[in-house]
Amino acid sequence: MVRIKICGITNIEDALLAAELGADAIGLNFYSESPRCISPFSAAEIIGQLPPFVSPIGVFVNWEAAAVIALAGALRLAAVQLHGDESPKLAAVIAKKVSVIKAFRMGQESALPAFSKYKQASAFLLDAAAAGKFGGTGQQTDWSRAAAAAKSHRIILAGGLTPENIAEAIRVVRPYAVDVASGVESRLGKKDPAKLRAFLTEVSKLSAL
Repeated sequence: MVRIKICGITNIEDALLAAELGADAIGLNFYSESPRCISPFSAAEIIGQLPPFVSPIGVFVNWEAAAVIALAGALRLAAVQLHGDESPKLAAVIAKKVSVIKAFRMGQESALPAFSKYKQASAFLLDAAAAGKFGGTGQQTDWSRAAAAAKSHRIILAGGLTPENIAEAIRVVRPYAVDVASGVESRLGKKDPAKLRAFLTEVSKLSAL
């Protein structure tokens, strides 16, 4: 069964709709330069209304370990997604306190990430690389290399996923989970109910096979 994370949640309405439609997790972005960034206060309000079994995941870019651990504890995050240039040492320190998802941005010509250096990570998220960006660009990740990684690692596929291509992406990559933000939005930071429903329906169809 492929798990589903709806990332870039900025309001309670989108969070509850994602949960109602079957999302396993929501992503709450704490990267100040992201158009989907929210405050810890807003995140707490959203988390407080989530139903059971829907996991809140915090997205961080190049924060200090102590700050990540403190906010994860205060908000009772299920996991933290390290989406910047965090070192293996920093990730290992954080992983002692909360589950870590280490994100990697893959360019068209780059080799597979050095997964083995992040042994304490619980899963790896693969996103498309874009100059000056840390994700959320809507660009598609290289599925063939993601598929190679998924044969031996717990891979969360992100980057350019939409209701129209998600079924093929899952068939090709066979990931542990999929992660979508811009592909189900009506505008930056606001989810489109129809796109969100279509995306989750497509994933559910494959899970039922």
